[in-house]
Amino acid sequence: MARKTKEDAELTRRRIIDAARAVFLTRGVSRSTLEHIASHAEVTRGAVYWHFKNKTEIFHAIREQVFLPLIDRMDDTLTMQGNEDPLTQIENSLCDTINELNENIEMRQTYEIMMIKCEYVDEFATVLQQILNNCSNITEKIQLAYERAESQQLLIGKNNPRALAVDTHLFFSGLLHMWVKDFDGSRFRFQATDLIKSHINLRRK
Repeated sequence: MARKTKEDAELTRRRIIDAARAVFLTRGVSRSTLEHIASHAEVTRGAVYWHFKNKTEIFHAIREQVFLPLIDRMDDTLTMQGNEDPLTQIENSLCDTINELNENIEMRQTYEIMMIKCEYVDEFATVLQQILNNCSNITEKIQLAYERAESQQLLIGKNNPRALAVDTHLFFSGLLHMWVKDFDGSRFRFQATDLIKSHINLRRK
């Protein structure tokens, strides 16, 4: 019975997260309330409060559902030992994210919420700081890959690995923002992986 109760609680939590994602997409984060989320999930407001203290916690849960696996995959791709050189590893990690966006509707919706459906003010100001911290961690991983590429004499010119990593991160962040906004896929989505490959090739000797 205890196991069943725990499973039911987890199912309810997932329903609330899924409902919040749908509500945020439709109404925007600032105009969404816990009542809206509870109604969409077909649960009581008390059930929502049982799992989450406030809307910010739900937002974090939506992010974590997508970003923790994504960051783990990027870590694996950027640090794996094999036949691929470090520049190819960077390219693959970025292309894998685009491919996942194409195939994973939950990830695509989460990016849309984060990039065009949320204002990072008031209680969400701390969320923005956490996003920036994640960005810094990803940049550091990319820098390590560029440092390996430098040691293997794969880089053209005398580019600094740190500067290259920041540049790649800013390039990819901008690409993601435009990818999310390109709803009909006529401007950026169809050529995103080609743009990534061109970006990396400009660094390759």
